[in-house]
Amino acid sequence: MTRLDGDPREAPVREEPVTEQPRVPLGPQTLLLEAREVPLGGVRAMSVHRSLPQRALPMVGAWCFLDRFGPQDTRMRVEPHPHIGLQTVTWPFVGEVRHRDAVGSDVVVRRGVLNLMTSGAGIAHSEYSVGDGPVPLDALQLWVALPEERRHGGSAFEQHAELPEVDLGAGADATVVMGEFAGATSPATVYTPIVGAEVRIPAGATVRLPLREDWEYAVVGVFGAAALEDEGAASPGFDSSHLLYLGSRRDAVELSSIEGATVFLLGGEPFEADIVMWWNFVGRSHDEIVDAREQWEAGTERFAHVVGHGDERIPAPPLPGVRLTPRRRR
Repeated sequence: MTRLDGDPREAPVREEPVTEQPRVPLGPQTLLLEAREVPLGGVRAMSVHRSLPQRALPMVGAWCFLDRFGPQDTRMRVEPHPHIGLQTVTWPFVGEVRHRDAVGSDVVVRRGVLNLMTSGAGIAHSEYSVGDGPVPLDALQLWVALPEERRHGGSAFEQHAELPEVDLGAGADATVVMGEFAGATSPATVYTPIVGAEVRIPAGATVRLPLREDWEYAVVGVFGAAALEDEGAASPGFDSSHLLYLGSRRDAVELSSIEGATVFLLGGEPFEADIVMWWNFVGRSHDEIVDAREQWEAGTERFAHVVGHGDERIPAPPLPGVRLTPRRRR
């Protein structure tokens, strides 16, 4: 999905060099962050709730962006728009969306099927809800920042209907959407050590999630409310309006739910570099972002043409009046 908001307030204004080495893990954390509502395309268009990036937490591993569009009844019409330097991960809960892109994909996105688009140096795509009027829609849209050796490469799209399931005990289970979790590995292509998993906790249960101590993690509420059982004491509960950052240096965490809950686990190795992120672009410098914007506006072959579309496209918003600099954790 495109970021139609293009909020310049998210851009840091100080000049700092890009960090080329992974940061030292921060250790265990319990940071509860609230998602903010972001209208896309004006008051009458759909809204999303954005959990990443936040000023206090720009990334979790390579995960650099997380929107939830829904639950709502809406008519989605996201015209062709560009991406660089990232993978888009679409994980639906309700409804169907038609995805078309510049590598020739024309597929329907539906519940239980992972849709993964790798932009490389540049790709364009569109997203339309299926049907002529408003329909129920609910999904997570996430971005994974690509590492240096892959972000200048070609673009690709893949769809996975068969994903590994993990039994976590106490009636809880998980679907491994991306990367590795609890001994299971998703078939989706990844370029950095990572995990994205949907975890379902039955009512009254406490479930133990195995983690890697050298990775950092967060959990995002999807349905219902859950709590972190941290050193024998329950943390403040979190629900679909929250992201709970767990930090690193944990070999496991325990989550409980009184009435039952679904959460999405994010994690991964601390990313190799700070990123510069603006609109739909993930780069390493202000000049990279400016160049990508100019090429999109000029209609160059870098982003190619989305299958089944004519001249319709989303224009890039104006750049802010400051140099874009890397996002830094506060």
